[in-house]
Amino acid sequence: MSYYDRLMVYAKRVKKSVVKDTQKLRLKLMTKLEAMFDLAEESAKNAKTPKQRELFMRVMGYIGQVMNSLSKAFDEAALTEDLKVLEKMIDEAITKGKDKGTQAAPSGSPGS
Repeated sequence: MSYYDRLMVYAKRVKKSVVKDTQKLRLKLMTKLEAMFDLAEESAKNAKTPKQRELFMRVMGYIGQVMNSLSKAFDEAALTEDLKVLEKMIDEAITKGKDKGTQAAPSGSPGS
């Protein structure tokens, strides 16, 4: 297996790993945010003043927004796109390397 082929295999392996690890991290973050949301809700229920209740409700709202954003995107799309570009670049490098190798062979023997 050539260096270029191994590079492409490695790039594809990294891409799969990133998707898997990103999903794992996203789940971990969502679990922690859910616990924070529940704690903020409990704090709002047990607030001593209306102002304190309002502040905890705001915290709940913000946590909800963060959870919503996290569920929609986690830069996974950008990272996946970057990895696609990397694969394309590797593929182009492999193709150009093969073209140069094919062109050099018929023109003469090495060292002439």
